[in-house]
Amino acid sequence: MMYVEHTNAGLHGLLRRLARTGVAEVAIERSDGPVVDALLGGGLTVVVIAPSQLKNLRSRYGSAGNKDDRFDAYVLADVVRTDRRRLRPLLVDTPATTALRQSVRARRDLVVHRVAVANQLRAHLQICFPGAVGLFRDIDSEITLRFLERFPTPERAAWLSVKRLTAWLASIGYCGRTPPETLYQRLTTAPAAATGADADTAAAVTAAFVAVLRTLTTQIEALAARISEQLDLHPDQAIFTSLPRSGRVRAARLLAEIGDARGRFPTADSLACLAGVAPSTRQSGKVEVVSFRWGADRQLRDAICDFAGDSRHANPWAADLYQRARNRGHDHPHAVRVLARAWVDIIWACWTSHSPYDPDRHGALQRILNQDQPAAA
Repeated sequence: MMYVEHTNAGLHGLLRRLARTGVAEVAIERSDGPVVDALLGGGLTVVVIAPSQLKNLRSRYGSAGNKDDRFDAYVLADVVRTDRRRLRPLLVDTPATTALRQSVRARRDLVVHRVAVANQLRAHLQICFPGAVGLFRDIDSEITLRFLERFPTPERAAWLSVKRLTAWLASIGYCGRTPPETLYQRLTTAPAAATGADADTAAAVTAAFVAVLRTLTTQIEALAARISEQLDLHPDQAIFTSLPRSGRVRAARLLAEIGDARGRFPTADSLACLAGVAPSTRQSGKVEVVSFRWGADRQLRDAICDFAGDSRHANPWAADLYQRARNRGHDHPHAVRVLARAWVDIIWACWTSHSPYDPDRHGALQRILNQDQPAAA
């Protein structure tokens, strides 16, 4: 066993040693990174065996549960030797798809950070300025941030009257449907909060949270614009933007997570299983249990379920399928996965044929749309 430094010289040395020993295929636990790029660039076939699979494979070579890098390397190499027919070589996406995936995932991470900071701001305001928490609909909305910048403490907000609040809202172009009288009542009926020096300290903390939220929002919007540009230039963009309620960012996320290496998913079932929307079945004797599939690509599952969950608001077939799942007693996440599994067949067919989604050719949708026509006639 040899340890390789993740440097240019170290990776070139690895390739030279593999070439001298006649190695043509390499098993590895991850599908990206400098090592994988170097191996593919050297003309080697890369087989990815996930860490969860490797954990299960160790039991073939001993029952003690021992783990170390040398033993894992042996297991990976021997599995490629004995089970090669069961393993699928790594297929990489085009550079355009890889770049789009980086942008989409970075934006997703920033959205998660924004939610976390917004929750921290809400918890902070519930202690030091309760009146600002439920004043507007969203704690991280532009109007809320503007309000907190102008009135960071209850003492500053006490200056407001209905007339002054109306004037301030008009000055910033507030177009919400809640009248100023209602907003003023929410503000004045809230519990009392800290004053004096404590209020000044709390205001500094509020300002910090507001600044972070503004920065995150700016960068999220910048990435969204970048994603839209990348999506326009991608050959597969028409496939995913044609899906109902896919929008721009959601379509880009679907494209990025599914990829454009068609050989990666030879069947719709293979895509459904990796996405975790196909149930896992366990059967022993007369007992059969169908359960949630834990072994899945979480990014792919989240992308497909996010699309499926929203598609029911624009597609009658999706709404009917979701409602029938709910009527069978499934909770919302389970019903969304049921719908997502059905969408996978459609997405896979469009993806493999390079054709956009056409509602007129969707037979199940057309039956839903036409089922009331005979009665109407």
